[in-house]
Amino acid sequence: MTDFLTAKNYVNGEFRTADSQLDVENPATEQVIGTVPQGSIGDVEDAVVAAKAAQVSWAEKTAPERAKYLREIAARLRDQSELFARCLSREQGKTLELARGEVESTWQYFEYTAEWARRLEGEIITSDRPGEQIFLFRKPIGVVAGILPWNFPLFLIARKMAPALLTGNTIVFKSSSETPLNAYLFARLVDETSLPKGVFGLVAGRGSTVGSALSRHKGVGLISVTGSVSTGAQIMADAATNITKVNLELGGNAPVIVMDDADLDVAVESVVASRIINTGQVCNCAERVYVQDGIAEAFLDRLTDRMQAVQFGDPIASAEAGVALDMGPMVNRAGVDGVSRMVEEAKAAGAEVLCGGHEIDGTGHHYLPTVLANCTDDMSVMRDEIFGPVLPVRRIADLDEAIALANDSDLGLTSSIFSTNLNTVMKACDKLSFGETYVNREHMEAFQGHHAGVRQSGIGGADGKHGIYDFTHTHVVYMQRH
Repeated sequence: MTDFLTAKNYVNGEFRTADSQLDVENPATEQVIGTVPQGSIGDVEDAVVAAKAAQVSWAEKTAPERAKYLREIAARLRDQSELFARCLSREQGKTLELARGEVESTWQYFEYTAEWARRLEGEIITSDRPGEQIFLFRKPIGVVAGILPWNFPLFLIARKMAPALLTGNTIVFKSSSETPLNAYLFARLVDETSLPKGVFGLVAGRGSTVGSALSRHKGVGLISVTGSVSTGAQIMADAATNITKVNLELGGNAPVIVMDDADLDVAVESVVASRIINTGQVCNCAERVYVQDGIAEAFLDRLTDRMQAVQFGDPIASAEAGVALDMGPMVNRAGVDGVSRMVEEAKAAGAEVLCGGHEIDGTGHHYLPTVLANCTDDMSVMRDEIFGPVLPVRRIADLDEAIALANDSDLGLTSSIFSTNLNTVMKACDKLSFGETYVNREHMEAFQGHHAGVRQSGIGGADGKHGIYDFTHTHVVYMQRH
């Protein structure tokens, strides 16, 4: 791709600029690599009006017809994989290997969702009345507003757009202000396909302007958001203006339980992989570790050695030099400052730094992979989402204590347990109050599962049958025979 990219909004099949622009920075070099328009309320209005007009004829197409467009998008994205991977790596800071994986997952998600075209089902329900049939239909909601995050911005386009379009909706996206360039490249890709005008729209800009205007728009039927708890709360407040349906994937504070009988090699590798992926900036990352007393010392020794061996740096420069990285920089200065503050507070409260514990001087927003021992339940590193490469560890006596501490959280997205005892695992799966639990493996969901949280981690979910049906509303018909 070119060294500098000037992005545009995409409204009703046309690209448009704005009066003012936002700079986009490469977090590894701190250089400006592009600009993106600051969209206006007028841009949002035009995009929603176009999407609403296009939705009528789009919904009249059969699901297999709509699936053909998803496959067309997938094919083009597959052909342009390296362009998108390098864009993601430059604007977000993820390793080139992870960026390539994100692109692959994105086109695969379009293909996966297209496979559901002949599997969408309603229901026939038994009636109390003689001669009556009750039919439950699933119908499109209308216009979907997609609010994108910065950590996996391209994949989340597919996760929202593919099920929305397959079920007969149209969609208008607001890209992240931190990572908007990949969304613009995606709009260019869509413009090259046969997708009808208005079915997909993109308006970049600030959340306080574009995000709020989308969330408050009367023409929007569903707001699908991936972001922080505070962002979700604000969007819920905006959505209340029109009682608009929301689908929220928000923060996580995933507990990891490591029992005495765990395979230590598997546990350490899985925990580290679940912490450093995307430099710890993932909502389902391993966030806090509860390790049983009997293996605590051995686990901490191995965990510290493994975290100290993590390779990090500038993703693009390292790839060009033939150096494989485990993680890149954090997305911005605010992220580094937030992690630094939490670690310093933990140290002041008695936590022991076994490795890392500070940022790296020089160019780029880098923070050392960090392990904190002797953590207590009142520390922010245990109670709040860290969103950085920091692992706080607390010792526990038994499974009951671990489960009680794990569930003592406002968040409830993912969790995991490491044990070779089936009874222990089954009890944990029964008692842990989270949307997902991973057993003896890293934290990473599947397309065909259902990625959803409880408590403040969100409302609704994504992936699989249940994720697709969240983009529909039910219409029940009572048909009486006389």
